[in-house]
Amino acid sequence: MPEIARFFGIIVQMYYEDHTPPHVHAVYQGKKALVDFMGNVLRGDLGSRTALRLLREWIYLHEEELAVDWILARDGKDINKITPLK
Repeated sequence: MPEIARFFGIIVQMYYEDHTPPHVHAVYQGKKALVDFMGNVLRGDLGSRTALRLLREWIYLHEEELAVDWILARDGKDINKITPLK
């Protein structure tokens, strides 16, 4: 699964040909969550409210880039890295 960003210990990934709704897979200190592009947790738990808040902020800042990556991934094409949160 390609990594699209990494910041503050949070790893953000996106599967190729994944199911809808559009979402990212996030990993933080061994905990995993699927989070849609509106910041809703679809499954799992990052185990940290701060990590989830940071992930949601990053998603909000990069909604358009995430949408482009989602289309690329759905089509089996290489996806782009996205600038990490600083």
